[in-house]
Amino acid sequence: MQSFRTEIENPVVEKDIIELEAKIRQFHEGKLDEEKFRSLRLARGVYGQRQEGVQMIRIKLPYGKVSSKQLKRICDVSDEYSRGRLHITTRQDIQIHYVDLNRTPELWAELERDDVTLREACGNTVRNVTASETAGIDVNEPFDVSPYAHALFQYFLRNPISQEMGRKFKVSFSASDADTGLSYMHDLGFIAKIENGVVGFKVMLGGGLGSQPRHADVLYDFLPSEKIIPLMEGVVRVFDRYGERKSRAKARMKFLLKDIGLDGFKRLLEEEQKAIPFDVYPVDAEAYPKVQVAEVAVPETTIEDTQAFEQWKTTNVIPQKQEGYVAIGIKVLLGDFYTDKARLLADLVQQYAAGELRLSLRQNILIPYVKEALVPFFYKALKKLDFVEAGYNKALDITACPGTDTCNLGIASSTGIAAELERVIKAEYPQYINNTDVVIKISGCMNACGQHNMANIGFQGMSVRTKDKLVAPALQVLLGGGNYGDGKGRFADKVVKIPSKRGPEALRLILNDFEANGNGAKFVDYYVAKGEHYFYDFLKPLSDIENLTAEDFIDWGNSEKYVKAIGVGECAGVVIDLIATLLFESEEKIQNAQDRLQEQKWAASIYYSYTSMVNSAKALLTAEGKKTNTHAGIIKDFNTFFIANGRIPMEGSFEDFALQLNKNRPTEDFAQRYLADAKTFLGKVQAFREEELVAAQN
Repeated sequence: MQSFRTEIENPVVEKDIIELEAKIRQFHEGKLDEEKFRSLRLARGVYGQRQEGVQMIRIKLPYGKVSSKQLKRICDVSDEYSRGRLHITTRQDIQIHYVDLNRTPELWAELERDDVTLREACGNTVRNVTASETAGIDVNEPFDVSPYAHALFQYFLRNPISQEMGRKFKVSFSASDADTGLSYMHDLGFIAKIENGVVGFKVMLGGGLGSQPRHADVLYDFLPSEKIIPLMEGVVRVFDRYGERKSRAKARMKFLLKDIGLDGFKRLLEEEQKAIPFDVYPVDAEAYPKVQVAEVAVPETTIEDTQAFEQWKTTNVIPQKQEGYVAIGIKVLLGDFYTDKARLLADLVQQYAAGELRLSLRQNILIPYVKEALVPFFYKALKKLDFVEAGYNKALDITACPGTDTCNLGIASSTGIAAELERVIKAEYPQYINNTDVVIKISGCMNACGQHNMANIGFQGMSVRTKDKLVAPALQVLLGGGNYGDGKGRFADKVVKIPSKRGPEALRLILNDFEANGNGAKFVDYYVAKGEHYFYDFLKPLSDIENLTAEDFIDWGNSEKYVKAIGVGECAGVVIDLIATLLFESEEKIQNAQDRLQEQKWAASIYYSYTSMVNSAKALLTAEGKKTNTHAGIIKDFNTFFIANGRIPMEGSFEDFALQLNKNRPTEDFAQRYLADAKTFLGKVQAFREEELVAAQN
C-alpha cells in the first residue's frame, strides 16, 4: 500500500487522515491488532459491511443540514469510490457502500474539501447530533436550535473525553414541544424553551431503543442555553468513567441510569464540575450563518395534472414561519437516492432556493426557503427527477434500516418488506397517503436502527424454526408506540411473531380494525384503549408455522432460500485489546497530552493523561485476567491488586492519584503536573510488565 498525503488546509484534519492511512498500513503489515484497528476505523466512519472485503462509509452531517455544494461533493465521492447510491439514515447521515478500505483516506480527504467529515460517525463516540429538520423555519418554534446543535457538534468533535467510551452516545435537539427530535429516546435530548425571556432547553437524560427501550428522565425542566455544553461535558465524563465496557448489552447510558438512578447520576455529575473547563459556554446565535435565498424571476409554469399537484401540495408542502416561504418535502423510498438526481437537485436548490437541504429522521429530504410563487415550478422540476411522490412524513412513508442488504447484524430483510407494505397502502388504503398519525417503522434486528419500537406499527426482523429444524425469516409485530410531545412518549409492545411473508396480511388486519373500531382516535390511543391482548387475539393465527409453504422460506426482495447469517456487530462494539497494544496506546495518549499542552488546551491535555493512566492500569489487570468493565472499576481494582499490596510502589491510593482530574480546575499548572504523573506511572507499569515477562520466561 502506497503512503498517502493529503492537501487539506486544516492541519488537524490532515493529521487525522494521514493517521488513518498509517493505521491501515500497519494493519495490513500485521503490526496492529484487528480488534483495535476496528475500533479506530469505526471512529472515522469506516464500517465493515455484510459483504466481505468492502466497507460502508458513514458521512456525518450535523442536524441533517447539507449545502448544495456539499451534496455535489458527496456525489463525486460516491461515483468515484462507491456505486453512485446515497442512503439517508435515521440519524440524518448519508451512507455509501462497497468502498475499498485502502481508498478510505483519500475519500475522506475529498470530502473535507467542502467541510464534510467522517470523524465519529460510528464507534464509541458522540454520534451525529440530530435535530428537527424544520429547525429555523418551524411555525411553532420559540427559536432556531441550529446554532446550538452546531456548537455542540463542534465542541465534541475530536474531544478526548468522548473518543473511547464504552458505547455510543446520541444527542438530539427538538425545535418545539412537538419533540420531533425525539428527545425521550436519546442519551441526551434538548427541547427548545424560553422562560422569562431566557433562551434554554428542557433536558432529557438516558433514553434509548434497542432490545430494552428506556424512556429518558427529565434532568432539567429548563436549563439556560449557555449551560448545555458544560452539562453535556459532565454527562459524558460520568458515562466514560462509570459506563459498562465489556458487556455490549449493558453498555449504553440507559443501563447506567437504571443501575444508579437519577439521583445517583446527579451526585456523580456534581463530582465532575471542577474538572469541566467552562462554567458557562455561551453560543452566539446571531453569528450563525444567515440564510441567503436566490433572487430569481418566477418562471412561467403550466401544470398538466392539477389533481396530482394539489394532492402533492397537501402532503409535501410545509408552511414556514418566514412569510412568503414554504418548505418542500421529498419522500425518499427507504432513504435511497442516486447521484445523477442528487446533483440536479443540488443545482435546483442552489439556483431557486437557499442552497441548502435538510435530511430528516424519517430518511427524507426537506428543501427550505422556497418562495410560495415558485411552488408550481418546483413541482414540475422535481417531477422530472421522480421526486414528487405524495405522502411526505405520512403513514405511507415507512422508515427502514438497510437490514440484510448490507448490515452484519441484519436477521431479516427490512427494505424488502417496507417496499411491499408501501405498495399495499397505496393500492388498498389510499386514504393513508394523507394520514399524519400512523407511523410505521422497520428494523432488520433488535438494535432498532429503523426505530421500530417507538412506532405506532413496528416490525423487527427475526427468524422462526419449524419442528423439522427449518429456518424461515420472521417479523416481530410491535404496536402502540408514539410521541406525545414535550419529552413524553410510549414504546411499542411486542405483540406477536409471524413469518415475514405474512407481514402484509398483519398490516391489513391492523388497519382494517383501526378503520372499524378506532372511532376517530389517534392510533396510539386506540391501541392503549383496546390493550395488547386484543391485538394478539386477531393476529395470533398468522403466527402458526405448521403450514409454511416454500415461499415462506424466501425473504422479501430475495429469490434464494433464506439463511440466517449474522456477522459480528461493529457499530460501537466493545473490543478486547492485547496488553502490548494497550501500553502502546498509553504512549500515544501521553504524546496527545503533550501536544494539547503545547496548544494550551489544558482540559484536553488532562483528559489524555487520565486515559493514559487508566489504559496502563487496564493492561496489567488484563494480563492477570481481572475484570475491566468500567473505568471506575479499573481504578479501584488496580489499587487493590497492585498498589495496596505494594507490587507497584506509590504514595497514597491509585484512586486519589488517577482522579486528581476531578479535584482540580483545568489550569496550565495542573495539566503539566498531571502529565508528569502520567509519564511516571506509565514508566512504572512498563517496568513491572517487563519484570513479569522475564520472570515468566525463567
